[in-house]
Amino acid sequence: MNTITERAIKAELQFRNALIKGHDSFFARLKDDRGDVPGWVLVVLMTTGLVTAIWTIAAPRLTAILKDSLDSMNGIR
Repeated sequence: MNTITERAIKAELQFRNALIKGHDSFFARLKDDRGDVPGWVLVVLMTTGLVTAIWTIAAPRLTAILKDSLDSMNGIR
């Protein structure tokens, strides 16, 4: 019984040490990561361009859908 308890405690300590080591390694890598600012600027600009292009194309249709929906709601009353 005593050896089973000792093995369980030893396994738990090894598991805890592995978790602590992984935790420290993960946060050390996060601190070193400065990011890629030009890359993020490019992503933001491309997303803005895509949203603007899609909005320009879809705006008349979306306006018509909204107008039709509101008009049909007036007919329900």
